[in-house]
Amino acid sequence: MKRVIPYSHQLLKETIHPGDIVVDATMGNGHDTLLLSQLVGETGTVYAFDIQKQALKETEQRLFAHNQPQRQLILDSHANILNHLSPEHHHQITAAIFNLGYLPGSDKSIITTPDSTIEAVTHLITHLKIGGLIILVVYHGHPGGDEERDQLISSLASLDQKEFDVLRYGFINQKNHPPFILAIKKKPRK
Repeated sequence: MKRVIPYSHQLLKETIHPGDIVVDATMGNGHDTLLLSQLVGETGTVYAFDIQKQALKETEQRLFAHNQPQRQLILDSHANILNHLSPEHHHQITAAIFNLGYLPGSDKSIITTPDSTIEAVTHLITHLKIGGLIILVVYHGHPGGDEERDQLISSLASLDQKEFDVLRYGFINQKNHPPFILAIKKKPRK
C-alpha cells in the first residue's frame, strides 16, 4: 500500500498530460509545483498559490534547480483563484492539489483554514473539466486542523454522487494524527 504522498502523486500522474492546466493550491516548498510542472511540460500551465513569500522563494529555487520553465507563482490565498485564472482556462482545469496545514519549517501558526479551503475547492470544482481531479492531503494534527478536517469532510460528503466521486484514503492504525487524502473526480454527464 502506498503512503499518502506517493499515492497522491500516482493519481496526478494518471490524470495529467502535457499541455494541461493544473493548480497547486498550497505550493509550500514547491515539491508538488515541480511535479505538476514536469507533468504538464512546456505547453501546460501551472498556477501555484501560497500566502507566504518564503514559499514562493523556495518554489522558484526548486523549479530553477530542475530546469523547469517559470510558472505562475502567486502570492495570494487559494480562495482567490478566480482573480488569477485566465478566462481561456475557465472549465479547463485538469487537476489541483492541496497540502493542508502549515508550511514545513516555518511559522506553525500560519495554517490553512476551513473557509479558504472550502471556497477554493468550490471554485476549482466549477472550473474542473470532465475527468478532472482535486486532491487534498489533509494534515490535521495541529491546532485548527481538526476543525478544517471536519468541515471539509462535511462539505465534500454533500457533493452529488451523480456528478462526482469522492474518495478518502488513509491509514487508520498510525499514531499522531496520520494525514489522509480526499480526492474529488468529476464524472462525465449522462
